[in-house]
Amino acid sequence: MYARSVNEVDQNVQRYYELKQQQKEIEQELTALRSEILNHCTEQGASELELEHYKVKIVHQERKEFDDNKLYTAVVDPTVWRMLSKADPSKIASLLKLNFITEEKIKDTYSTKKISLLQVDKK
Repeated sequence: MYARSVNEVDQNVQRYYELKQQQKEIEQELTALRSEILNHCTEQGASELELEHYKVKIVHQERKEFDDNKLYTAVVDPTVWRMLSKADPSKIASLLKLNFITEEKIKDTYSTKKISLLQVDKK
């Protein structure tokens, strides 16, 4: 087994901590910039912007947020629950496609949340 010195481990932990702090700061800045860009596009009534060097596109999506209790009541089949284990939207979508469950059966088990995805491409 390869033994590392305490100094090497300490340096790795220090660098990991520094990178995590940078990541947190970058994520905060990205969130603020994203919000500003989305607000600008909303004010302009635009879902696309052509800038000198960049193309901005806003894609609107709807995501289902399931209520575990309501879903369990609607889908009581234990074999389905073994496949789900919890309300995972991608697993539920797969079960719908495979006809293990029907949209009608789960129609009251989720709320729909509208989100806007921001895509920025360099020209």
